[in-house]
Amino acid sequence: MTQNLTKETFLTKVFNYEVNKDWKFEGDKPCIIDFYADWCGPCKIVSPILEELSEEYKGKIDFYKVDTESEGELAAIFGIRSIPSLLFVPKEGVPRMAVGALPKESLISAFKEVLGVEKNDDKKN
Repeated sequence: MTQNLTKETFLTKVFNYEVNKDWKFEGDKPCIIDFYADWCGPCKIVSPILEELSEEYKGKIDFYKVDTESEGELAAIFGIRSIPSLLFVPKEGVPRMAVGALPKESLISAFKEVLGVEKNDDKKN
């Protein structure tokens, strides 16, 4: 399930940019942050995919959303000029931004490559 972030929750769950100049992730597991707006068509395409993935990766990745209309400061800090913009935040290392409505397969690849997280596989060999 995706959680909406405000500036206050962002500072405690992702990155406290008011205290740290250099990136210091505050979370306990990798996360993805969807910068969106309610009026954005491509954002409406990505949203149900992220909800579905949040169930498939439950306990492995935190899924967050930032409404760029109400959280302009967060959007400005990350230089959001186009939405949707997706920030992939690994537990260790630097986050990476992707812009546009990515298909599910691309998101799964990014989870593996950027976040180092693979999906639970229910099949037994």
